[in-house]
Amino acid sequence: MVWFRKPKYTILAPKKKDMPDGLWTKCQSCGEIVYNKKLEENFKVCPKCDYHFQMNVWERVKMLADADTFQEYDRDIRPTDPLKFSDSKPYAERLVEAQKKTGLAEAVVTGEMIIEEAPVVIGILDFNFMGGSMASVVGEKITRAIERAREKRLPIIMICSSGGARMQEGIFSLMQMPKTSAALGLFAEDSLPYIAVLTNPTTGGVSASFASLGDIIIAEPKALIGFAGPRVIKQTIQQELPPGFQTSEFLLEHGMIDMIIRRPELKLTLARLIGFLT
Repeated sequence: MVWFRKPKYTILAPKKKDMPDGLWTKCQSCGEIVYNKKLEENFKVCPKCDYHFQMNVWERVKMLADADTFQEYDRDIRPTDPLKFSDSKPYAERLVEAQKKTGLAEAVVTGEMIIEEAPVVIGILDFNFMGGSMASVVGEKITRAIERAREKRLPIIMICSSGGARMQEGIFSLMQMPKTSAALGLFAEDSLPYIAVLTNPTTGGVSASFASLGDIIIAEPKALIGFAGPRVIKQTIQQELPPGFQTSEFLLEHGMIDMIIRRPELKLTLARLIGFLT
């Protein structure tokens, strides 16, 4: 009988090199590892599966505005804590954290820009600021932007990305739904165009107010768009829901939005629509 001694050493597989931080991003849809520079050049759209990553305000300004044409409105308006609200931490602390994280005063940036030589007023919600939630200052800035567009007789575009109304401001937040809607009603009386662009996600009080009032409503591919979540709806109506019923594709098929536009084609599409409508 032949005996083999157990080796006193262990053969190790070559260690995989870690990806350098900040150079690569894993696609949340298909799992593809994408070089960040390539992702930015493609407007943060996965080159393999066409998944649209979230963009912040300044990335959208860079994508849409002609060079050096963006002029911001109402930069110094800042939120307060009217209800002295506190849950696991005070609302005032949450605001400071969001401001440090994003570099923004609030969840929306408004201003003027030129898109393919067409001047427009624009508002852009940033989901990174407390989920793009609608609060007093958000509603005030959007309303002021609508009023300025009306005074200057310019079209207005809203880029929507929101989880809904901000609970920390209670009724003050909910009041922004009729406030922004009323401003758009007056805007429409002057036959001026309003284009809403719905990105992932657009939900809650934003979807139930100014996001759904566009003369033309555009959505990005596979965006989540709706009011309440699917579980809440199912429990309320006690019915099985169609698969994907809150996606932009489902809404287009059922006439709730007008078109789905991939991000690389959005600027040219907006310019053409503005040309038709004005």
